[in-house]
Amino acid sequence: MLNATQTNNDACYRIFKARPNASKRLIILPHAGGSASYFRQWADISEPDLEIVVVQYPGRESRMAEPLVSDMNRLVSTLATGLKSLLNKPYILFGHSMGGGIAYELAMRIQAYRYPPPIQLIVSAVEGPSCHHATKVHKASDEAMLNELKRLNGTGVDLNAYPELLDMMMPLLRNDYKLIETYQPDLNAAKLQHPLTVMLGSTDTELSYEEAEAWQQVCTQPINIETYEGGHFYLADHIDAILSHLSLLFPAQKTWLCTP
Repeated sequence: MLNATQTNNDACYRIFKARPNASKRLIILPHAGGSASYFRQWADISEPDLEIVVVQYPGRESRMAEPLVSDMNRLVSTLATGLKSLLNKPYILFGHSMGGGIAYELAMRIQAYRYPPPIQLIVSAVEGPSCHHATKVHKASDEAMLNELKRLNGTGVDLNAYPELLDMMMPLLRNDYKLIETYQPDLNAAKLQHPLTVMLGSTDTELSYEEAEAWQQVCTQPINIETYEGGHFYLADHIDAILSHLSLLFPAQKTWLCTP
């Protein structure tokens, strides 16, 4: 049986391996069409002193009965509601692709609410807000959306060979593409005050190095850019290396003050 813990009433956050005595947390926001279980392996192989929390978006897996959310502001508001209880120890926010955009907006909400800030915001495989891609994939046919997914190598399986899985995935993909494609970043918003790292794949056709550098425009501190071999879903081949890198970002143990 899955050893998963729900950390708040609306089940936004999943912990596959509870580590209440861990001194630090990694909070992960998945990509378009993704769900919490995609990052289950991260919890299996992470160091014992790190507790991994994965966002479970509405309408999938344990939240299948809930309606999908295709509006960025509404989703971030929901995530922020139950977040504060997770911020009682040093933490990193990590978002991949669509999740990177959501992680940025959630970090902005954390800053506005004066919650304890993350040690680091990490945005993976997503362009800076000023370079936001104005695509319309969510309006395309199912076949065109599947071709897009194959191009990005987002599942690793041929969905056409599994009709039931295809029927389940298409609404998720269309919803999530609508969310990110209709999202309009506020380019006049206050800048983030904490460190920011951009991660990207060396052959990712969806993100240029210049678009990665554009994240500097929304952060007061110099950003870091980390490149890994691979495409848009490079992280699947570098889990150990990524977790090792993240562990270095946490400071030496110290008292973590939770401000009201």
